[in-house]
Amino acid sequence: MTRADLDVEALLDGARAARSDPLAAEQAVASALAAAPNDFAARLAAYKFYFYNHRLAEALPHAAALIGFAARRLGIADDWRAVRPGDARFAAHEEAPGLYLQALLAWGYCQARLGARDAGAKAIAKVAELDPRDRFGAGRLLAVVSKPAPSDEED
Repeated sequence: MTRADLDVEALLDGARAARSDPLAAEQAVASALAAAPNDFAARLAAYKFYFYNHRLAEALPHAAALIGFAARRLGIADDWRAVRPGDARFAAHEEAPGLYLQALLAWGYCQARLGARDAGAKAIAKVAELDPRDRFGAGRLLAVVSKPAPSDEED
């Protein structure tokens, strides 16, 4: 472990210790990101913090960063639209393929919830394509996201 890794971990310990204090937790996450903006643990902590606090617009760039981290670990295309099922062992119970699928699903979910339903549905559909056993529920989520938005007009 490098000194930077230790610093990030120490900062993130502050976020974990401050779960009942969202301001302190956010400050700890921000400090970790400032210290190491390209650190996987800092990005994961930021994603989780914003996602679980229903701040999806702020979670979105961190989910995108996690997709990039996982793509590099897997040696696959940076652009998720270019990834094919045979590019990695997506059905395996290994950390990197699972992380990639979860991060892409999270990114798609955030997009859909923020009003970019088409972009979100495409990302979720990609997860369903890469994970035919549907370990992460992409098929069910895609069915929900793909439903037409309710209309304000009455018939």
